Amino acid sequence: MVEPGKACLTLHQPWASLLVHGIKRIEGRSWPSPMRGKLWIHAASKVPEPETIMAMESFYREIYAVDGVAEIEFPKYYPTSVLLGCVEVVGCLKLYELIHWEDLSNGVRLEGQTDFCWLCESPQKLVMPLQMRGRQGIYNIQKSILEGASRALKPICGPASITFPPLPSQPPSSKVVDLQKGSNGKSKAPPKSAALEASIAGARQAASQFRRQEIQMQNQQQAPEEQKRVNRNKSPGQSTDSSSSSSLGDPAEARWAPSDSTRIARAMHMESVRPTTRILAQALRSSHQT
Repeated sequence: MVEPGKACLTLHQPWASLLVHGIKRIEGRSWPSPMRGKLWIHAASKVPEPETIMAMESFYREIYAVDGVAEIEFPKYYPTSVLLGCVEVVGCLKLYELIHWEDLSNGVRLEGQTDFCWLCESPQKLVMPLQMRGRQGIYNIQKSILEGASRALKPICGPASITFPPLPSQPPSSKVVDLQKGSNGKSKAPPKSAALEASIAGARQAASQFRRQEIQMQNQQQAPEEQKRVNRNKSPGQSTDSSSSSSLGDPAEARWAPSDSTRIARAMHMESVRPTTRILAQALRSSHQT
């Protein structure tokens, strides 16, 4: 069970650093957040491709530009296999709920691109990242690391610091409407530019790339377990290909086993010599009698 104040989540770069630097405010997941409060952020071991970094930085430039923010100071580097800092998870919404939440700016609502959107605020960054191994899902950070990390946090002011308002008491309809229009159909935000559309597509492609890799890794990890399960479910008399081949004994012995045609030829030869053998036997018995 995850303990309060110890919850940690491992993210790929550049998403991990963007979150801790206060640039990323919505953590997108395919599953709802099981916790509220402090969430430590750990960077995974995979070094990000330059194209991925460019795609995500372009995405955030465009969505901040929607709210009139032109200057963003991105991280100078994206370290891996380290603990970076923490954020406060104050809520979790489904995507259509985030899109309909009119108390938020259009830029924040555009940031949501996944089924579930974790609302993150109050980012804090470690003065010096700490080397650490991560895990899947949310897990408890080690006590020895937690004690040192808690003393080395520095509050971060992002490009447009946000404090989320109280969550809406009544969830909106699941019918998704265009962000550019409100409930009365009037225009509420400037149309999406071509650059914004391109940046959203690039961000989705970058994220899907890691998702495909995770699925492949999961399939590779599950393959041996699946084979074990199949072997356990087989009946005692049923064997796998490897066991049936090994039951033949030594390969050389199997290689020199006579074929059907050889056995037939030998049988025909034995039938042909049997009369001669009987004649010789009779002759021998006669000679002994005389």
